[in-house]
Amino acid sequence: MTPVNTKSNPPGMLRLGLLAALLVLAFACKKDKAEPAEECGLWEYEGEYGPDHWGSLAPACQEYAFCGGSAQSPVDITGAAPDASLEALATNYGASSTHIVHNGHTLEFEVEEGSSALELDGEEYELLQFHFHAQSEHTIGGAAHHMEAHFVHANAATGDRAVIGVMFKDGAENAFLKPFMNHLPHHGESPYTSAASFNPVEVFPADRDYFTYPGSLTTPNCEENVTWFVLEHPVEASTTQILRFRDLMPKNYRPQADIGARQIRHYQD
Repeated sequence: MTPVNTKSNPPGMLRLGLLAALLVLAFACKKDKAEPAEECGLWEYEGEYGPDHWGSLAPACQEYAFCGGSAQSPVDITGAAPDASLEALATNYGASSTHIVHNGHTLEFEVEEGSSALELDGEEYELLQFHFHAQSEHTIGGAAHHMEAHFVHANAATGDRAVIGVMFKDGAENAFLKPFMNHLPHHGESPYTSAASFNPVEVFPADRDYFTYPGSLTTPNCEENVTWFVLEHPVEASTTQILRFRDLMPKNYRPQADIGARQIRHYQD
């Protein structure tokens, strides 16, 4: 056995070396623990962080495990059963000042707190925001539309959500979108704000027949607590307007999930 050379490695130096090694190890452990929090916010529509991998981002981001559930959205609207027990959408929307955000995935119109709500089964669901996907996430009979707007409501007591989907097709210039077209922010830019008000109901078509089914958020965390109302009849937007949205948020739509045992019901006025 080779003796330790205590002259070339004095005890003080050994202690310092051990302390340095422990500090390096502690730093490495701290870094490893920090990485999941950073990864938790990473999701995209393509590649290694795309929809096929959202569910596998857990346990680094545990709530994303919903993305692998059996009641996911969007779906293809087909085989819907007419249901006479369904009622017209009871929206109570009011004016809101303008606040448009590009959050990196979509253009989102934020709505003033308490200004708009949907009544569902005697419960109030407040409208939080509405945003856009180009092309549509839901398909109807296998056919996609050029865009889809999602009006996201939440029940304050339960946390359950109700989302109304409005389809856009190529056609005449959309009067609601027109005032905002030159102000839509790019990703990384400051939100566009204005005292000018709008009423979200102006986005809706005159005919509000709808399809409804139980589903999920279409982005992480994909929580399955959403009642979906997809309006059957689209509104129009010009080619220029549609291409502008697509330029600002390219390919921001999730592929359809399997409807499984869920039933899609159809309301007709």
